[in-house]
Amino acid sequence: MFKKILVANRGEIACRVMRTAKKMGIATVAVYSDADARAPHVRMADEAVRLGPAPAAESYLRADLILLAAKETGADAIHPGYGFLSERESFAKACAEAGIAFVGPPPGAIAAMGDKIESKKLAKQAGVNVVPGFVGEIEDTEHAVRIAAEIGYPVMMKASAGGGGKGMRLAWSEQDVREGFEATKREGLASFGDDRVFIEKFIESPRHIEIQVLGDQHGNIVYLNERECSIQRRHQKVVEEAPSPFVTPAMRKAMGEQAVALARAVGYYSAGTVELIVSGADKTGQGFYFLEMNTRLQVEHPVTEAITGLDLVEQMIRVAAGEKLAFGQDEVKLDGWAIENRVYAEDPYRGFLPSTGRLVRYRPPAAESAGQGYIRVDDGVTEGSEISMFYDPMIAKLITWAPTRDEAADLQVQALDRFRIDGIGHNIDFLSAIMQHPRFRSGELTTGFIAEEYPEGFHGAPADEALVRKLAAVAVVLDLARSQRIAAISGQLGDQPALSTARSVRLGEHQFDVTVDGGATGLLVNLSSDTPPLEVSGEWRAGDPLFVAKIDGATFATAVDRLRTGWKLTAHGAAHRVEVLPPHVAHYRRHMIEKIPPDMSKYLLAPMPGLLTRLHVQPGDRVEAGQPLAVVEAMKMENILRAERAGTVKHAHFAAGDSLAVDAAILEFE
Repeated sequence: MFKKILVANRGEIACRVMRTAKKMGIATVAVYSDADARAPHVRMADEAVRLGPAPAAESYLRADLILLAAKETGADAIHPGYGFLSERESFAKACAEAGIAFVGPPPGAIAAMGDKIESKKLAKQAGVNVVPGFVGEIEDTEHAVRIAAEIGYPVMMKASAGGGGKGMRLAWSEQDVREGFEATKREGLASFGDDRVFIEKFIESPRHIEIQVLGDQHGNIVYLNERECSIQRRHQKVVEEAPSPFVTPAMRKAMGEQAVALARAVGYYSAGTVELIVSGADKTGQGFYFLEMNTRLQVEHPVTEAITGLDLVEQMIRVAAGEKLAFGQDEVKLDGWAIENRVYAEDPYRGFLPSTGRLVRYRPPAAESAGQGYIRVDDGVTEGSEISMFYDPMIAKLITWAPTRDEAADLQVQALDRFRIDGIGHNIDFLSAIMQHPRFRSGELTTGFIAEEYPEGFHGAPADEALVRKLAAVAVVLDLARSQRIAAISGQLGDQPALSTARSVRLGEHQFDVTVDGGATGLLVNLSSDTPPLEVSGEWRAGDPLFVAKIDGATFATAVDRLRTGWKLTAHGAAHRVEVLPPHVAHYRRHMIEKIPPDMSKYLLAPMPGLLTRLHVQPGDRVEAGQPLAVVEAMKMENILRAERAGTVKHAHFAAGDSLAVDAAILEFE
């Protein structure tokens, strides 16, 4: 077995690999860029080596520097994690030439499956169904237009070496191809060093299913069931679960056997994933098509670990050390249900725009057993960490396991209520809304789920009457605790309001006249005369960002923010403004004049911080609705900004190459 492993990655996956290595008694080496000098993975490792500046091309993508670090520290193996160099044939070869074990598949398999054009040819030869498309070299935009027309719209343009949702464009028309082909090439080159693009038929309303395979260097290969990864945004996975609510035992067997056959055809060993696009109309196990094979550990591997009881990182290390798999296909378990939510640095209330900045507050839910299930958090940040524009926007992964799918989803909602992040935009509310959505609960999923269920964007999860009453009761308890604290500080405990003093609570369109009495184990909050009071118990001190209480015996958690005239309480996927006031003040509030925000419609505003890479118009130009105006690059993705209405450009406040802050006025219109 290895004595020391260098982890050629950063963030949560670096921490994840190190935890398993330490469990196995193996020393670890971290590498880092200047942006990550104080990152958790650096502190977790036994040794750490600086690679270079923040940009990945000058640090985490420098194979020569990583190999030098391995030699200097005496590491006898390198685990690449995912992304960066994990699927570079050249890196795996360089490790072998340096006498350092690569914890991953052989270079030949990486080359065969890493090139999406060649991998489709190999899959077809191996008898695997492939999506109709053009898998040759595409010369230029005009060639791409002709190919798309022959295949038939809609089509998907993909960077040959792409992954993680990058280097992909969906085209519904010739105009989309003309606008997106070159951008796809640029993203492929910037992110993967390869600007080749292929085009294939886009199957509408598909499901995205993937099969986890695991092989050793002695010819043994098994499949570890499937994962459902259909809930995606911009082709990037958001929610993953195992098993799939759609896949039958017959489908699982057919998919698994084809995945193993493909892996065997390329001499595969280590962990890998065969991704499939599945026709929802066919439950025979034959209505699926090969998309690609990821020759590495997947982001969503924890859900497979949860239902099989295996540690995939440990298996990868043992395989790299030459050990045989200790189990066969018949011994692979499928126990319970697991769901993973990716917590991203993006603002769903602003069209999911990327968010960068410092984690002023970072309080994930505790990893714990909950009833018959458990909660797991994989992350690589701490309070004070910087979320920069240089790397992927994922902050953490929240994993829950339970005996049933509904129980695992319920655990997600509970855990997300206890997940507190301040300082940057995040998608916690959105994830909670998905977990509660009736369509998600029914298992009727497609890759179009988000676009179909949130066509006008996300504005928070709906609140039912029971939740509104709980939030109103919590607000009263918080307000009382605050009043008692102020009275204690000022020495006026004798002057604090009596519990039974009438209060008025406003929450959106709801208004309650409330009184509070003492209960057996907490406070009895009377919200109306025709419903029973709610008993609320739990300790809260002014300034605490989270209030976890028992309401009528059931645990309820809400994030707490003090406002000038009330509270912002966030729970179950939405933030709610709640005011607790004496009745006469509440009457006054109802008649206040609302302040109207300034009209910014004559400006093109930067929706995110980033780099202005292209400006399509100049002062004096007439533009039409939908016309591309500018391109902003953020977190390795190009974002095209379009005109919302017809108009004339009056002034350009920025030029190509300028850095933009969020809401910066790029253009001003007449």
